[in-house]
Amino acid sequence: MRQSKKLLLLTLVAIMAISFALAGPANAKMVKKIDNFIIFLDQSGSMAMTHATLGKKKIDLALETVQAMNKAIPNLDYNSAMFMFAPFQAESQPMPYSEAALAGAASKVGTDYAIFNRTTPMGNGLMDLDPVIAGLPGKTALIMFTDGNSNTGADPIAQAKALYSKYGDKLCIHVVSYADTARGQMIIDEIRALSSCTIVADAASLMAPGAMDQYAKDVFYEEAAAAPAPLPVVVVPMAKETITFSLHFGFDKFAITDEMIPVLEQAKMILEEGSADFEVAGHTDSTGAEAYNQGLSVRRADSVTNWMIANGVPASRLTAKGYGEMAPKYDNTTKEGRKLNRRVEILTK
Repeated sequence: MRQSKKLLLLTLVAIMAISFALAGPANAKMVKKIDNFIIFLDQSGSMAMTHATLGKKKIDLALETVQAMNKAIPNLDYNSAMFMFAPFQAESQPMPYSEAALAGAASKVGTDYAIFNRTTPMGNGLMDLDPVIAGLPGKTALIMFTDGNSNTGADPIAQAKALYSKYGDKLCIHVVSYADTARGQMIIDEIRALSSCTIVADAASLMAPGAMDQYAKDVFYEEAAAAPAPLPVVVVPMAKETITFSLHFGFDKFAITDEMIPVLEQAKMILEEGSADFEVAGHTDSTGAEAYNQGLSVRRADSVTNWMIANGVPASRLTAKGYGEMAPKYDNTTKEGRKLNRRVEILTK
């Protein structure tokens, strides 16, 4: 009966862990390509018109794309801002990137405005954005959402060229196209042609499965080979067990929460079945500096160890150890993978 109980608990815990295994082992680290990005949204009269083939207002399509892109951007210490043109105004001044902050700025953009007598001074908007770019350190991605129908003010192609001349490879202009006229698409294509760095996309192409994640990777980050992970070699003969359970922490968190208690209690019951000694191994995702992640993994391991000791497991049987970001089990290039890598595991010594 005692052995059956142990097997049942091990099976239950294993099933819970497997249910979260949505990606294979990762061996790459996300490295940001840029330091800053600016969302530059066309709020002209033509953007309030229904797209000729997509059947929705172009401004609504653009905002849906911004929100979807926001969800695909990894949190790699960017600075971000959101500006409008036609007319030019700031929805969000440059600040450290936050998914919630950008989502809030995008949600405030009005889409029910008059179509007529609302011209598109795209070139003037690029001129107005110049001092904003000048105040940002490092490399900047300017991501424009427009149908290209510039019809007043300075030449947008000339102004984009002037920005490239001033900032060189510290600036890359990407245009997400909502064009449904030949002239609008021509202006967009000519801006894109100014630099080989630009990533081409439009409303329809970004709706395809996986397209937004690929766009985020092309614009915002690249994958670099991670340092060889010091994975512990675990030999499991019949008398030795590895206890893996689905204990996952929030971003930059290490405290035990109420939701973790049932899983911890199950693990504690397994530990109490025998007299083996155990290692409590803490892990993080790849976001942030390696040194910080190493300390965070130790704090997570200590939290679980302290809970076990406080609930009756002898301290002499437990050793807390942090592995930082060096032993991922899931894909750190996805939000779900990073969430699952923020974990603690218990294994016999």
